Amino acid sequence: QVQLVESGGGLVQAGGSLRLSCAASGSISAFNVMGWYRQAPGKERELVATIVRGALTNYADSVKGRFTISREYAKNTVYLQMNNLKVEDTAVYYCNLRDIVKHANDYWGQGTQVTVSS
Repeated sequence: QVQLVESGGGLVQAGGSLRLSCAASGSISAFNVMGWYRQAPGKERELVATIVRGALTNYADSVKGRFTISREYAKNTVYLQMNNLKVEDTAVYYCNLRDIVKHANDYWGQGTQVTVSS
């Protein structure tokens, strides 16, 4: 059982920056992938970025060069640094943790709203 608590969303002007945080607690597998997904109104939830314990990362093409995902293992926390935000980045951002060994163990945060204004 894992709980994910997100923070850091808000309203920002285009070109600005935000840093999202996600703190995980509970029975966390040592073999896991954490990541960020986002969902805009009327759109499917899409991958933003993922990271494993070895710091291997994966980014959506739309955010490469602008967003950086990182983990602080001692705090069971994953971050998403978002720079040069665009209006099209507006969405609810969700933190995700998935057990690599037991794929059925897949957990989501409650989501945090990111709104980018022009």
